[in-house]
Amino acid sequence: MNVLIIGGTGLISTAITRQAAAAGHDVTVFTRGRTDADLPESVDRITGDRTDRDALERARDALSLGCVIDMVGFDPADVETAIEVFAGHVDQYVFCSTVDVYHRPVETMPIRERAAREPPVSEYGADKAACEDRLFDAYRSDGFPATVIRPWHTYGEGGDLIDTLSSAAYVDRLRKGKPILVHGDGTSVWGPCHRDDVAAAFVAAIGNQEAVGEAYHATATDPLTWNQYHRRAAAALDAPEPDLVHVPTDALRAAVPDRVSPLVDHFRFSTVFDTGKAERDLGFRQTVSWETGVRRTVSRLEADDAIEAWDSDPTYDKVVSAWRKATDAFVAEFE
Repeated sequence: MNVLIIGGTGLISTAITRQAAAAGHDVTVFTRGRTDADLPESVDRITGDRTDRDALERARDALSLGCVIDMVGFDPADVETAIEVFAGHVDQYVFCSTVDVYHRPVETMPIRERAAREPPVSEYGADKAACEDRLFDAYRSDGFPATVIRPWHTYGEGGDLIDTLSSAAYVDRLRKGKPILVHGDGTSVWGPCHRDDVAAAFVAAIGNQEAVGEAYHATATDPLTWNQYHRRAAAALDAPEPDLVHVPTDALRAAVPDRVSPLVDHFRFSTVFDTGKAERDLGFRQTVSWETGVRRTVSRLEADDAIEAWDSDPTYDKVVSAWRKATDAFVAEFE
């Protein structure tokens, strides 16, 4: 099948491009040409901006398209334009959404595809939800062949390993046995899923008429607590048992607000997503373990010389020191 990937060089989309080509599809990526990626020689490239309707129409007219995979649809107006451009010209339009469309904290787990959305967890989540609404309205009213896939925390080669303060020094801190900040008591649930597993869900959707008009979770089926996240990452890197320093989320938010936006909107909430629908229709499963994914991601970071030294982030140790002093003072009040 002829497949056009709008954005084909990002973390997830590079893996989609490679897997789709390996599956025998004729793949063309439509990008602004600003991000380099190692793609198969068989993949064609079109340079353009997805906000430019004329550019999308030229790409449409140049190819006999079966499927469009939209990896960079963030603005509802841009998705509306895509519907107008591709309606009647493609058999399927696969949209990369996000689990951020759901309200937090959730009322029940595991979270299913019809979980509550209001109030939105973030502006990003609200915009993605609005994009989805436009697609499903077009499907119900005019049969626009939309499929929506919602990833969660996707990581892998070409990306980084996240932590509470989103520090680029996290990997070196683990390896050197330096204190690792953990929000709360570290028992909230998180679920990293390697980009190759997430990409496989998108590729399985191509030409799959069972998936038209449906939304799916492409998320971890092996979630873990944040304490496990750090301990298993350390073990994967043959690093010392991590020295976990637990700090309340509210304290971190007050002390270093510029460092904790992901924490406030995401990390602090326990979320487990039901992937049964994706398993049934797309054959989705998590095949890359956290330990294997950590090793592969860090190997790429090393190759790119992208691991910062543990002492390059002085704010990190300032927070650790301040919290330990405050804890000691608190305990001393009762001695």
